[in-house]
Amino acid sequence: MEDNIKTSRRQFLKVGGAAIAMIPVVALSGNAFAATNAQMRTSMKYQDTAKDGKNCAGCMHFVPGKTASDLGGCKIFAGDTEISPKAWCAGWMAKP
Repeated sequence: MEDNIKTSRRQFLKVGGAAIAMIPVVALSGNAFAATNAQMRTSMKYQDTAKDGKNCAGCMHFVPGKTASDLGGCKIFAGDTEISPKAWCAGWMAKP
């Protein structure tokens, strides 16, 4: 009986310690998932206006928002949910 109590206490302390150690990780991860992916936008030359009549709404990578004019996402810009359908980037490819 005494061994079961010691085992349970040890297990509780291990799980509790791991949970406490995860608090800063969880708190900081909220900043890692921002709505825009600035590094990808810079590297892909993202701009909020169309270029040569090409825009995100006509790109195969664009993930549209709720309506045609709402901001959407992009398969290239991981985690970016603020892509304008009127924008353009170097990764633009016509929809098939």
